Amino acid sequence: MISPDPSTVRFAGPWTHRDIHANGIRFHVVESSDAPADAPLVVLLHGFADFWWSWRHQLTALTEAGHRAVAVDLRGYGDTDKPPRGYDGWTLAGDVVGLIRALGYGQATLIGHADGGLVCWATAALHPRMVRSIGLIGSPHPKALRQAVLRNKAQRRALLPSFLRYQVPLVPERALTKNAGDAVEQLLRLRTSPAWHGTEEFADAARQMRSAIRIAGAAHSALEYQRWAFRSQFRGEGRRFMRAMSKELTIPVLQIRGELDPYVLARTVDADTSWAPERRLHTVHGVGHYAHQEAPDEVTEQLLALCRP
Repeated sequence: MISPDPSTVRFAGPWTHRDIHANGIRFHVVESSDAPADAPLVVLLHGFADFWWSWRHQLTALTEAGHRAVAVDLRGYGDTDKPPRGYDGWTLAGDVVGLIRALGYGQATLIGHADGGLVCWATAALHPRMVRSIGLIGSPHPKALRQAVLRNKAQRRALLPSFLRYQVPLVPERALTKNAGDAVEQLLRLRTSPAWHGTEEFADAARQMRSAIRIAGAAHSALEYQRWAFRSQFRGEGRRFMRAMSKELTIPVLQIRGELDPYVLARTVDADTSWAPERRLHTVHGVGHYAHQEAPDEVTEQLLALCRP
């Protein structure tokens, strides 16, 4: 089966597609066509096996509220470059800092889902002067997640089976892309509310994610995030990274969790206060791991409160 061209993620809409060079690679970013150039910057970072489209609702709503919202295809995803290396926490934080500077800013609010949220945590800890505030959706602090996997049997059962399957070479890439990306739709289905599954929004999200993961190199790059997270636990760089993450954040932190999220459990998210004492938690009832897509209006309302000066 022929892989979709990377340009297929450049959907037409009330937004502009741009190429931004930062931290040594080219990023595909999307912002609303009428975004004010000097408005406060909000950078939106998607999660595993996803791409910028995940933020379609928030992208327009944040712009209408007076922000310059920019949704990014992370390193290795969508129409962004797919280098063989750089999927570690240090480099990913550097990617975000480079993007902020390339867009002409010295500071931004970062909003991330899942893996994108982990990049938010890393950027805030490693480059604190560049981050005004962070919003996390289904994305606990890296140390909270690590501790939960070690100590909480329920969180271990929720995360480890897929995480460990991703560590072997080649097989996971084939699994994600075969049958036109059906595994990605199944992942979306397993981690979201059954009430959302019969909707047009679910069908649209699944269709676009299935296509995007089949872009040449995207599945391998997505898995490299997971592989570094595992391999680094046994290396000096991983221990140094976790020590760097131990920093207590003093910026505003918003944590959003879906009540029915089967992947990131409530007890794991509760531990975030060890690194963000002033963190505000909002639970979205009746939704799962993809709260920003399952309940976009409620999530957007919370994000607007975070971004408000």
